[in-house]
Amino acid sequence: MSTEYKFLKSKTVGLIGCPFSGGQSKNGVQNGPVRLVEYGLIEQLAEMNWKVEFSNQDHLQSLEPKDDPDIGKLKRPRYVSEVTRNVAQVVQDHVKKGNLALTLGGDHSLAMGTVFGTFSVHPDAVLIWIDAHADINTPETTESGNIHGCPVSFLMGIAGNVPGFEWLKPVLKSDRLVYIGLRDIDQPEKNILREHKIAAYSMHEVDKYGIGKVVEMALDRVNPKRDRPIHLSFDVDALDPSVAPSTGTPVRGGLTFREGHYICEAIHETGLLVAVDLMEVNPSLDDIDDVSVFETVTVGCSLVRCALGETLL
Repeated sequence: MSTEYKFLKSKTVGLIGCPFSGGQSKNGVQNGPVRLVEYGLIEQLAEMNWKVEFSNQDHLQSLEPKDDPDIGKLKRPRYVSEVTRNVAQVVQDHVKKGNLALTLGGDHSLAMGTVFGTFSVHPDAVLIWIDAHADINTPETTESGNIHGCPVSFLMGIAGNVPGFEWLKPVLKSDRLVYIGLRDIDQPEKNILREHKIAAYSMHEVDKYGIGKVVEMALDRVNPKRDRPIHLSFDVDALDPSVAPSTGTPVRGGLTFREGHYICEAIHETGLLVAVDLMEVNPSLDDIDDVSVFETVTVGCSLVRCALGETLL
């Protein structure tokens, strides 16, 4: 049975390649988008009867300023701000046209742009964040200063006033955000989750209830009537490193291959998807072999296919 897409005007996917690594310190994640395309993602989506409008944002790397000193603890803040502002506009344009916006990262700081772009068109949307990490540190609580650990705090407006980010107005309310797959959360992040009563399902809940029940509980929390648009932001490190080893911050004890795919399948079945992010595929890590890259890139492609309607039968 085909899914009826409630917020898309046509079966068109705006595929946005974002070769960007400025939100963290490990080189190589900027090569994730091109590798996913080289492994046939565009052709795979076309075979599923999606019309694909592909734009690789090669210019993003040229936006890096010559001088980008830290602001407090934050590293490369001007670069991250300018890139994510550009990405926000591209995502917004696709969502406004009624396309499904599919963004390939790059590091997860890009979500500051992708989510802002979606919520600019659909302010009543919800964000489902699949990740080992909460990425909700503020400029004060971050230990590393890497902004890929902070995008959610910026989107919620709890990051404070950071020079250069004036364009990024708060668009995300705490009751429109839900996490699945958490297992490596800093103590200040735990405090933020509790203070703002944010729905979060760690690997403990996945083990206890099973992934099917967890997805239903997650949807019930943020989209109880199943009538709000959904932005799905998927960090491949949500998967166990045995499934997706080629990523910058792997954490043992993650989602299995099937659990990750079930999430994408179940979200697709709602017919509410308007945007999908696939982030943190890093095919160029020094300690990663070709087999690990192949495993990670192919699982990334299959997650996207499931989010866009591929089924087992």
